[in-house]
Amino acid sequence: MATPASSQIIIVGSGINSLVCAALLATRGKRVLVLERNDTLGGCIRTEELFPGYRHDILSSWYPLFVGSPGYAELKPALHEAGLEFAQCEYTTGLVQPDGRGLAFKQDIADAARRLDAIAPGDGAAFGAMAQRLFTQDAALTFGLLGQNPYGRGMVKLLFSEWRKRGLDGLMGFAADSVESFRRWSERSLRSDFARALIAPWVLHTGLGPDDACSALIGKLTFAAVVAGGMPVVKGGSSGIVAALQTVIERHGGRLLTGHPVERILTTGSGRGQRATGVIAAGQTFEASEAVVCNVTPQQLYGRLLADTPETLRERAQGYRFGRGDMQIHFALNAPPAWCEPELLKVPLVHLTESMEQVCESVTQANNGLLPARPTLAIGQPTAVDASRAPAGGWILWIQMQEQPARLKGDAAGEITIPADGRWNDAVREAMADRVQARLECVMPGLAQRIVGRRAYSPADLESLNCNLVGGDPYSGICSPDQFFWLRPFAGRDGARGHRTPVRNVFHIGASTHPGPGLGAGSGTLVAQTLAPR
Repeated sequence: MATPASSQIIIVGSGINSLVCAALLATRGKRVLVLERNDTLGGCIRTEELFPGYRHDILSSWYPLFVGSPGYAELKPALHEAGLEFAQCEYTTGLVQPDGRGLAFKQDIADAARRLDAIAPGDGAAFGAMAQRLFTQDAALTFGLLGQNPYGRGMVKLLFSEWRKRGLDGLMGFAADSVESFRRWSERSLRSDFARALIAPWVLHTGLGPDDACSALIGKLTFAAVVAGGMPVVKGGSSGIVAALQTVIERHGGRLLTGHPVERILTTGSGRGQRATGVIAAGQTFEASEAVVCNVTPQQLYGRLLADTPETLRERAQGYRFGRGDMQIHFALNAPPAWCEPELLKVPLVHLTESMEQVCESVTQANNGLLPARPTLAIGQPTAVDASRAPAGGWILWIQMQEQPARLKGDAAGEITIPADGRWNDAVREAMADRVQARLECVMPGLAQRIVGRRAYSPADLESLNCNLVGGDPYSGICSPDQFFWLRPFAGRDGARGHRTPVRNVFHIGASTHPGPGLGAGSGTLVAQTLAPR
C-alpha cells in the first residue's frame, strides 16, 4: 500500500496527454504516479513487430502536432537525452485518384501552390491565400483558441485583444467562418474537383465529414499545417516516444505502473469542499496528496470513477456522443510499391479518393451503419521517412479508414455478409481488407506480389486495445460544435467545466476534452500548467 507522501499527483491512463502531463509535473518537482490498465504504456501509441523485421505503428504514427507543441518545446532536451529521435523528409502529403491521377507535395507552401496550380489552375493561388490567412491574420485567434484554457484569464485577454483589432463584426465573421462546412467553403473558394478532393480527406482526421459544421476550418487548418510543418515520425517506431517520456518521468522520481486498472477515486468532504485523496487500482489504495488527473471518457469518469456526482452530470456524460469507427490495415512488403505516379513513393501520407463527393458519400454510408463501397484511404508510408522500420529493400504501408460504422447494418456494395448481431467479426474485417487491397491495386499495380504479410484491425479490435476508443472512434468523441472548444466534453454543469470536475482537485484530460484529439498533448500540458505553473 502506498503511503500518503508517496505521490502528490496520480494520473489515470498513459496516453500522450498523461505522459506529457506527468513528465512536465515531474520535471517541475512533483512526485507523480501513472496508473495504466493495460500491460503496456502509451494509449494509442503502440509499435509492434507484426512480421519479422517489420516494425508497425498499430494506431497513431505521425507527430506534426507534438513537434510544434509547447509541451515538446519544454521537454525536448530531456527527451532527446532519453533517446527520442524524430525523422522527417522533404515531402508531406498528396492525393491519388483511382484513375491514376496523383500529386505530391513537399514541405513548402509556395511550392505546393505552384504544383497545385499546374494541375488545377487558380486553385494553387487560392490555397496559398488560404494558408497565408491561417498563419498570419487568423493565427493568434485560431491557435489561441486551441492552445489556451477556455475558461482562463488568457482566453479573456485573447478575445479582448482580437476584439480591439477586428471589432465585433470581425469576431462574428471569424465565428461564421469557423462553423462553415468544408463543402460550402470549397465550392465557393476552389475551382476544381481535384483541389476539393485533395483537401477534403483531411476533414476526416478529426472525425468530421465535409458536410459537417466546423469542417472547413478543421480541413483547411490540418492540411495547411501538414504542408507547412511536415509529417515527422519517431525513428524506430512511435513506442520510442513512450519510452523517452517514461525515462524522463522516472529520472525525476516518478513512477509508472501497468496492469493497474483504476476502479474508483477516493474522496472526502461534500459539495464544493469535496476533494480526492487517492484511488483504488487493482485492489490497492494509492494516495494522492494534491490531485488526481484522469485521461478517460466522460462516461468512465462520471459513471464509474466519480460515481457519486450529481445525477444531472452523469446524464450529461452519458449523452456525450462518439463518432464513426476507424479501421487500420498494415502491409509488410518485400519491395516498395509501384505507384502509378512514381513521386508518391516519397510521400509520408497519401489520400486515395475519387472526389470530395465520394468522401461525403462514404461518410453518409458509415453514419447509416453501412460498410462504404469506396472508402477514403489514408495511405501512410513510414519507411519513406524512416527506413529502419523494415528490412533492407522492404516497405510498410499504414492504411487508415475513418469512415467505418461502429455497428453494422449492411454493406453499401452488397458484397459482404453482415452478422445478425451487427458486430464486427473476423470475416467482415478481412472481407473489408480485401476490398481495400483491391482498391490499392488500382494505384499500385502488382501490390499482391509484394506482400509479405497483412494485419487488419476493425473498430472493435481498436476498442479492445484502448477502451477510450468507444466503438472504434479514434478521436474519443465527435468534434461537432456542441462537443468542441468550450463545450468539450460538454457545456459546464454542476462544477464540471473544461478540465475541472465537481471535485476540486480532480482534473479531466485526454481526447474527450479541450482542445480535442491529436498527438499535441494539449490538455495534458494545460493541466500540468494549472497544477505546477512554470
